[in-house]
Amino acid sequence: MNMMRAVRRNAVAVVLLGALLALCLCVPAPAQAQDSGDSLFRLDLGREATPGKVSVVLQIFLLMTVLSLAPSILIMVTCFTRIAIVLSLLRQAIGSNQLPPNQIIVGLALFLTFFIMTPIWQKVNVEALQPYLNEQLTAGQALEKAAAPIRTFMTRQTREKDLTLMVEIAKLPRPKTIDDLPITVLIPAFIISELKTAFQIGFMLYIPFLIIDMVVASVLLSMGMMMLPPVMVSLPFKLMIFVLTDGWYLIVGSLAKSFVI
Repeated sequence: MNMMRAVRRNAVAVVLLGALLALCLCVPAPAQAQDSGDSLFRLDLGREATPGKVSVVLQIFLLMTVLSLAPSILIMVTCFTRIAIVLSLLRQAIGSNQLPPNQIIVGLALFLTFFIMTPIWQKVNVEALQPYLNEQLTAGQALEKAAAPIRTFMTRQTREKDLTLMVEIAKLPRPKTIDDLPITVLIPAFIISELKTAFQIGFMLYIPFLIIDMVVASVLLSMGMMMLPPVMVSLPFKLMIFVLTDGWYLIVGSLAKSFVI
């Protein structure tokens, strides 16, 4: 019950943070005198167009665009990428291409992301979101405060080699500290590091299942049963070994402990 409440609070914080990010990109338009028969949200590009009305409509359009992209942006700066790839590779290594279904894989990765990122979201909520809602910080100051914990999390998971690559591609001078790196350089470096780490974990998961497939194929070949697909025989053995070793416990625990918070 407490976990569900924590997940619900985290989801609300993520949505509000996305809205805060969108608001930071929209500059309030100056107040304009309104005629009695005109609507504020009417977009008129003719000769009688009012700059204030056009800017309000463009701000609303920009706000909706950023809000639609906010979930994808927030997913890419969290641990969701690594967890989703590892679980997908595990499913392929076992050989059950449709089990668990994609909805289960994505849902488990999403809830694990909420669980692992809870300390980060709590810092964002305390240091940025609540002061902004209480009008203690401006939108720009709140965004800067909110980005600090996420930036620290990404920095701890990112390899120096990947950071160097992005700095060279961007043709930036060598930064003195990690805080001098722009977020546009840190995010792609973080994603590359997450992809490499996820594939390394996936490779280690493939090895025991590959050995089982090779043993089963060799036994079937020696028995002259060449027409029988080895996958049909090896799949029950792989499932049995995975269950006996409590594979889900080991994998979820290892994934959660692999992140440096």
